[in-house]
Amino acid sequence: MENTNRSLGQLFNLSFGFFGVQIAYALQSANISRIFATLGADPHTLSFFWILPPLMGMIVQPLIGKFSDKTWTRLGRRKPYLLVGALIAVAVMLLLPNAGNFSFAQSAFLGLNAAMWFGLFSLMFLDTSINIAMQPFKMMVGDMVNEEQKGLAYSIQSALCNAGSVVGYLFPIFFTWIGIANTADPGVIPDDVKWSFYAGAAILILCLLYTFATVKELNPEEYAKFHGIDAKKSEDKEEEKGFIALLREAPSAFWTVGLVQFFCWAAFMYMWTYSNGTIAINCFGWDGINAADAAFQTAGGFVGVAFCVQAVGSLIWAAFLPKLEEWFGNKGAYAVSLVVGAAGFVSIFFVEGNVEIAGKLLPNLWLFVSYLFIGAAWAAMLALPFTIVTNAIKGGNMGYYLGLFNCTICVPQIVAALCGGLLLKYACANEQAGMLVVAGVLLLLGAVAVFLIREKED
Repeated sequence: MENTNRSLGQLFNLSFGFFGVQIAYALQSANISRIFATLGADPHTLSFFWILPPLMGMIVQPLIGKFSDKTWTRLGRRKPYLLVGALIAVAVMLLLPNAGNFSFAQSAFLGLNAAMWFGLFSLMFLDTSINIAMQPFKMMVGDMVNEEQKGLAYSIQSALCNAGSVVGYLFPIFFTWIGIANTADPGVIPDDVKWSFYAGAAILILCLLYTFATVKELNPEEYAKFHGIDAKKSEDKEEEKGFIALLREAPSAFWTVGLVQFFCWAAFMYMWTYSNGTIAINCFGWDGINAADAAFQTAGGFVGVAFCVQAVGSLIWAAFLPKLEEWFGNKGAYAVSLVVGAAGFVSIFFVEGNVEIAGKLLPNLWLFVSYLFIGAAWAAMLALPFTIVTNAIKGGNMGYYLGLFNCTICVPQIVAALCGGLLLKYACANEQAGMLVVAGVLLLLGAVAVFLIREKED
């Protein structure tokens, strides 16, 4: 690979649109449980609504990787997909929070009312479009950044990702603070959630347009020279291979990092699914039944704050991560980060009650310390897997491989979502906080699996 370094400004421009994409993703992850519980979902079936996002990612991202590997246009190689995904995401973000407002018939199909079906299909399109817009950013770093700077490039992407998360997570409570209602009639999603999605849609399209305008992708000849490959030979050879052949030839890092990913992403699936119920029950005395209750909706706003604290913790830990890598290597830093995150998850189980500050009722402040610790695991998950895997991948199928690698993010979430209701009922005795203890155990298993990673081939 040609040893051409890029300026900090170029690395920043390459990932700036990720800030807007992550706002949309943060709004989805922090509010989906609140939205579907408001529309009438039971806690034992709540995790099923989380199957669609990773399922769509598993289908869409490998296809985006495969097709964009072969897309060479005047607009770029990855950028056309980025723009299409953003436009679809904006449209869906305007529709999803209004699922409870449309005059649907009250009949139910497979136990879901019409509003829930509308929300489910909106969620499917939202996550599909977010995946279409998100994946090109990872691919462009693989395309345009040399191995020496890849760690820095993904760290910048991680920082922008966390900054976008902070904004997205805080939107609901910000709109509540300026006077927009955080409660509504039964079955209707409150206005603070609606305005959060509207604002997120506006920022998303502006950020994507900025990256689209400021980044010039490499053409085929430049790409081949940059990566030190024969463009014609590589293209002819790689075109013959299907995804089975590519998986068979994948470096061992692809599979061993994938095992760690399984435990990590299953853990975070339970955080996204059960944080709202846990905070509502443990800190605000919610009865666990009536989602229109003020205790549940108030907790919904603080879920965003808790996730924001997690994002801040991730930013802090990301700054410390290079030093950990220097001391312990990539694998040691990865494992330590996951252990710290596991401690954060388990500690949430013991946090109860609330405090009153300046006339406002807040959750027990130790709750936010727990989520601060969880940020350590998130920082490692965002930076280290892609650094290890992209350094191990050679040849012209970078995008296809990264799309396939995304399955190590999607499959564990699907498995976790399918098992969530049973674990809640039988392993956790219907205690939603117990599901966060399960998440902590999963991160500990991930920390053990880190030491199976082979960064270099024999």
